[in-house]
Amino acid sequence: MSQKIATRAAYGEALVQLGRENPNVVVLDADLSKSTKTADFGKIFPERFFDLGIAEQNMIGTAAGLAAAGKIPFCSSFAVFAAGRAFDQVRNSVAYSGLNVKIGASHAGITVGADGGSHQAVEDIALMRALPNMTVFVPADAVETAGAVRAAAELQGPVYIRLGRSGVPVLHDSGFKFEPGRAVVLREGRDASILATGIMVSAALEAAELLAAEGLEVDVLDIHTIKPLDVEAVVAAAKKTGALVTAEEHSIIGGLGSAVAEALVENYPVIMKRLGIPDRFGESGTPEELLEYYRLTPNWIAAAVKETIARK
Repeated sequence: MSQKIATRAAYGEALVQLGRENPNVVVLDADLSKSTKTADFGKIFPERFFDLGIAEQNMIGTAAGLAAAGKIPFCSSFAVFAAGRAFDQVRNSVAYSGLNVKIGASHAGITVGADGGSHQAVEDIALMRALPNMTVFVPADAVETAGAVRAAAELQGPVYIRLGRSGVPVLHDSGFKFEPGRAVVLREGRDASILATGIMVSAALEAAELLAAEGLEVDVLDIHTIKPLDVEAVVAAAKKTGALVTAEEHSIIGGLGSAVAEALVENYPVIMKRLGIPDRFGESGTPEELLEYYRLTPNWIAAAVKETIARK
């Protein structure tokens, strides 16, 4: 896990490749194309790239129109704007209409860093997961991001892809196959299961190594699709280890932790702990400082696993 690539960078590269293969793919941005990496697509396919300026609502509405005309629009901005500022348009123009719009939302979570709480989307998964017709992908690395982009283009209907600013370790090899709605078991164990999403997947694997040094073996599941959730994999993990810990760079309300808890309570209740942002906004700091502050480092994950095992 030495090489680090930001998922937003992988998103930009994947769009270029997709653009070469499918002339119906168009890309929209809201004056942040250098940051979201959609500028890469714009340089090669200027006739299929539209910068709508600082007007996120208009971007989503335009994307809806392009989808209605048979195009496959990918529209991008920071997650706090794409999911927050443009929520009404995402809800009514895209999700309610079931239109084939893909939203690549970058700079999600607290690892945006010093921009602080106003720019740190910690509620975007909850907003998008609650919308009927919406599929939600949260890729863990560059390889998974490329797979998510391709899967989004092939799926009919709205898709939200959550992307990050900072570089993250590359976990998968080039042969990895992204399957929407299917969790990926990265490590097998017997004592507990860690279900992680996005940047927390690599942290979960590091936590598993720390726990192994203490004689504890844990499952690590990469939950790259929050909706539809792989309920079968969640229940299988619960039956196998009897203790689950979820880890996400998102509020513990409405995200992965909530989705897993809902699945467990209806199918196979076991001891569980949610790791994520507590019921509060983010703060300014470096990504490293903030991950430590919100207890989302491998050491904190390992501690949560031991606490959960002790409750069995």
